[in-house]
Amino acid sequence: MNAPFNFSAGPAMLPAEVMQQAQAEFLSWRNCGISVLEISHRDPAFMRMAAEAEQDLRDLMAIPDNYHVLFMHGGGRGQFSAVAQNIASPDATVDYLNCGIWSEFAIREAQKYVAQVNVVGGPVQTEQGKAICAPQQWQLSEQAAYFHYCPNETVDGIAVHDIPEVAAPLVADMSSNILSTRLDVSRFGVIYAGAQKNIGPSGFAIAIVRNDLLGKAQGNTSTIMDYTVQAKEGSMYNTPNTFAWYLSGLVFQWLKRQGGVAAMEQLNRAKAAKLYDFIDRSSFYSNPVHPHYRSLMNVPFLLADDALNERFLREAEQHGLVGLKGHRFVGGMRASIYNAMPMAGVDALLAFMADFEKKA
Repeated sequence: MNAPFNFSAGPAMLPAEVMQQAQAEFLSWRNCGISVLEISHRDPAFMRMAAEAEQDLRDLMAIPDNYHVLFMHGGGRGQFSAVAQNIASPDATVDYLNCGIWSEFAIREAQKYVAQVNVVGGPVQTEQGKAICAPQQWQLSEQAAYFHYCPNETVDGIAVHDIPEVAAPLVADMSSNILSTRLDVSRFGVIYAGAQKNIGPSGFAIAIVRNDLLGKAQGNTSTIMDYTVQAKEGSMYNTPNTFAWYLSGLVFQWLKRQGGVAAMEQLNRAKAAKLYDFIDRSSFYSNPVHPHYRSLMNVPFLLADDALNERFLREAEQHGLVGLKGHRFVGGMRASIYNAMPMAGVDALLAFMADFEKKA
């Protein structure tokens, strides 16, 4: 049986090549006779692998030397609180652009640690679909410790493609779009990402932190979430998630073999364009997002009749297309087409959707 195409929003599919390599090395990593799951994180071989993984990520994203790359616990949600505690004082004001559900979760966490969370703007409904209010409408604070936004919201399939022009240090939750398109890292103070979409296993996170933002942690910040401590200790203040670090490193190597982020961006734009074009030409399927704000990674779509949803999902699975059910908050369908999703997966989905529409 052929492996299905996995459109899950996360944990998401990993490149088959990476999974096969991990399988081959599972019992004897780098011919040392033991698994990478068993080796000490202080072992020279693991330390070399960790350094290689960091360098590969730096190469892929062109991360400047004045940034630390931290491999951390807690996924993206862990960073919701870590950001506030690490770069804002308890009496600070911080600005948040509400881009959707994950932004709302981040806002709630920040409210626990800073005096004033100013929501500068949020989602709007337009004649062309869901969107984010324009920058001219944002109510920015005069002395914000940072400005936070989520450039790609997985639930609603909303993306902010233009990097905000703000005076405060810019913080971005890139859990679902990191490594998918080229990016000028130097425009950001902090970039963080849960790993389970474009990097590796769930529960792992990467934080890219500009050096001038270190040394600002609040006194009650948990030590393992303290950016300054983790930077000093090489992300090994305590035992890290060694397997996730290793697997993420394999993904970084795979991305380099594909031609890097530029090549992935070209493929991702082509995949998304093909899927959106099919939906827009259909009278049976629809996408609820304004074209300018459509995600390249998460494509939600609705059927003309919700009563057909369960049948659609059941038959899709029979055709080797899994993970298409929309988020419970919004319903409908959602095809997540992260870096590991090949064009063949999109083509298979479109063929099924066309056939289902004819029979419906």
